[in-house]
Amino acid sequence: MDVSAIIPELLSALPLTLAITFTALIAGFYLALLATTLRVRRVPVISHLADLYVSYARSVPVVLQLFVAFYGLPLLVILFGSEDFFSPTIAAMVALSFYHGGYLSEVLRPAYLAVDRGQHDAADSLGYTFRQKITRVIGPQAVHFALPGYGNSVIYLIHNVALVMYIGAADVMATAHLIMERDYNQYQFETYLVLAVIYSVMCLIAWLIVRFFELRSPMQAPEATTSAQIKNTLIASV
Repeated sequence: MDVSAIIPELLSALPLTLAITFTALIAGFYLALLATTLRVRRVPVISHLADLYVSYARSVPVVLQLFVAFYGLPLLVILFGSEDFFSPTIAAMVALSFYHGGYLSEVLRPAYLAVDRGQHDAADSLGYTFRQKITRVIGPQAVHFALPGYGNSVIYLIHNVALVMYIGAADVMATAHLIMERDYNQYQFETYLVLAVIYSVMCLIAWLIVRFFELRSPMQAPEATTSAQIKNTLIASV
């Protein structure tokens, strides 16, 4: 088999791979925001549950999280009478969303805590609500700190999407194994080489997008921005 015949077959499974990736990226981001907010504000009981969730997402192997979702979700959907809704793709999206959310929470929380405490005080002294303080003052600076770690988390997610084949999702990796089995494992090197190129391109695109925002981040280094400067900026914006 020529390599040119392998590429179209692998690319035919790329939309599903991208769908799982983007779903986990978006859902995981909102889960990370929620978990980070609860962990930072230390809400009784709920914050401990958020800590437990992050610990689970970071300590349990991703492939095991996929199996837990694959065998655990049917027990939940049966309760709601939605058995037809469940599929390996749904299980993969749910498991990877929870994984990405827990991992990303450990990127966002240190970024939030890295912002100088005096800048919190400056916003509080002007009567900003928690939401206004986050969106106008702390958030933009925390994003500056979080971007490098966020880029790494996206790349790790792309790598881990390759594991969804173990629960039956027909992604690029699963398609590659079907191609090799069909051809009696004669073209393993060529197939894996094409796979390596596909994943490398996906990770490169993700890195370039994150790098684009890093280079255009307006924030200065933390030591170059004092609390007095931040307060003066806030007063000018009121």
